[in-house]
Amino acid sequence: MTDQLPDWLNPAKWMDFTESADHRKIQTAIMSTNPGERELALMLSPAAGEFLELMAQRAQAITRRHFGRTMALYTPLYLSNFCNGGCVYCGIAADRRAKRAVLDEKQLRHEMEAITRMHFEELVMLTGERMPEADVPYLRECVAIAAEYIANVTIEVFPMKEHEYRLLADAGCTGVTIYQETYDPVIYERMHRWGDKRDFLGRIDAPGRALRGGLRTAGLGALLGLADPRHDILCVYRHAKHLLKTYWQAGVSISFPRIRPQLGGFQPDHPVDERMLAQIVFALRICLPEIPLVLSTREPQRVRDGLAGVGISKMSIASKTTVGGYSDDSDESTEQFEISDERDIPTFCEMLRSKGLEPVFKNWDATYRGPAHYANS
Repeated sequence: MTDQLPDWLNPAKWMDFTESADHRKIQTAIMSTNPGERELALMLSPAAGEFLELMAQRAQAITRRHFGRTMALYTPLYLSNFCNGGCVYCGIAADRRAKRAVLDEKQLRHEMEAITRMHFEELVMLTGERMPEADVPYLRECVAIAAEYIANVTIEVFPMKEHEYRLLADAGCTGVTIYQETYDPVIYERMHRWGDKRDFLGRIDAPGRALRGGLRTAGLGALLGLADPRHDILCVYRHAKHLLKTYWQAGVSISFPRIRPQLGGFQPDHPVDERMLAQIVFALRICLPEIPLVLSTREPQRVRDGLAGVGISKMSIASKTTVGGYSDDSDESTEQFEISDERDIPTFCEMLRSKGLEPVFKNWDATYRGPAHYANS
């Protein structure tokens, strides 16, 4: 399973700890002052589920120490749902009967006007895999337009070459999110039937290429449900540590997407329930105290409310997964997946304040946009 993984990413030597953990080792791992792969594996073990409350207390204390009582907020914007990919779990795969759409400049400006009226200052722009309708020149134009309205413009799109990321950095893009989906190469190949996304190792290197290309932040994650979640989360951790070591001035974040209902009806072979999701979040917060951990509107209200400030330090709100969803009543067949938390901004912010958390719509200034340069790149 791990033969194709680079040595710096391969978690094989730590996987045994997820099965052989005893209570004493788990408690020691939770309270460790310098946790690493071994401690993470112990906290991800089935036996560690009995210590969920202790993990939550530790995760909350660490979150407050590094992020205060704040919650950073952002919203996604779907630019296009054209896609050449054959991902079996995705509602916009090339063989899905989804209504295809791409925003033109006028539509994009309408979307940006609607988003700025909601007072957002952080945006992630999304597309499907690389297509003529939404390639790098189109993305560069969209980034430049969005940067006229919002301080922090990031992307969640197809992997690119280093020089292509630099074109986007020059246009005002600050960061990239790119999920590996799964770090199990056998399952990865089965999940991606055709298209550019079948390049497993090329996708692994994409966050590094983005940082070398001048972007300032990289968001990682595995699509929970595709493969053994303990293996994938250990890989996410090692991937994050590798980027933080290689590009130490860069920012790294981790998201926790779970499979959601989508056009095509894919059902995961390794479902992650809410307790397991909480265990993953708490364990990563303990092992990575300083990086943002992100939870999107994929998750239901009760999950987001429970994890807010208890490991999670950043969330999306008021999300639309349809192309043109903010300024128009769009056909739902354009959506990539169903969102679960549909609360409006005032309702969500009231929930945060009731938990003693302050919503933060802006923590980045446009003054700091522009390509970054890393000593090791």
